[in-house]
Amino acid sequence: MSEVIHRYLGIDAATQIKLLSTFILFLILSFIYRIISKYIIGRLDDVKQKYQWRKIALYLNAFIGFLLLLRIWFGTVQGLTTYLGLLSAGVAIAFKDPLVNLGGWIFIVIRKPFRLGDRIQINNVIGDVVDIRIFQFSVMEIGNWVDAEQSTGRIVHIPNSVVFTTPQANYTAGFEYIWDEIPVLVTFESNWKKAKKILEDILDKHTEHFSEAAEKQIKEAAKKYLIYYTKLTPIVYVSVKDSGVMLTLRYLTRTRQRRATENVIWQAILDQFALHNDIDFAYPTQRFYNNLLEGKPGTKPSNQSGE
Repeated sequence: MSEVIHRYLGIDAATQIKLLSTFILFLILSFIYRIISKYIIGRLDDVKQKYQWRKIALYLNAFIGFLLLLRIWFGTVQGLTTYLGLLSAGVAIAFKDPLVNLGGWIFIVIRKPFRLGDRIQINNVIGDVVDIRIFQFSVMEIGNWVDAEQSTGRIVHIPNSVVFTTPQANYTAGFEYIWDEIPVLVTFESNWKKAKKILEDILDKHTEHFSEAAEKQIKEAAKKYLIYYTKLTPIVYVSVKDSGVMLTLRYLTRTRQRRATENVIWQAILDQFALHNDIDFAYPTQRFYNNLLEGKPGTKPSNQSGE
């Protein structure tokens, strides 16, 4: 059979042995991977652990196969060294970007700026990490044309090299809460003190439990990061705008519950303000102000003619 192959295909006996060895190696490695994936990894209950261990097994299988293939085809260490030297020089020039992406993958695996399931922002892309591969990672996009950072349904693939050149914001690493703010503008004529008290009561009712849970997480996160907050309870700030008095609600909420929490708070605000005739929402309007009739006594002109 070897002579027939050599006669019709021009493949010598040594090369035939190498090809046969390569085929057998492929079958063995494939069989081993299937056994590990089905009978060992397949018995894990956690879906995320299954995914991660399948990735590790696949990469380890490919690496071992690569080393064995080099041994089959190049044999001696001297021949292998010469070949790898020439190969590395060519690869470094021709595959610069993939190599940088590979380095980014190593950085992600070792340093862990983000993990599977984390919500991150890179440039203008915000999303939940759903896959991490050798050359790129993928996120399920949120925000963009959808309000309150909810899912758009798109998966965005990002090259790993961005971790070396672009800042990454992680919403969930070590601390699963974010600060959110709701601005509420009431007219100058409104009883803003009463409005502020109503808003504080609403925050205490709907967000106080977040502060207690966040405090525990901050203590754990402080062991790894320099995180320091002196006040975690919700608060209402007061400021003056062109159209009225701005009451800004600031509170902690879970990263993925931002819109749901804001929805509950706004419904409570609308219900409560509807019960009070001395509180009204403000909006950009134009009005004429008569200081003689509406101004405070101390701010009116010294004579009634207004001169």
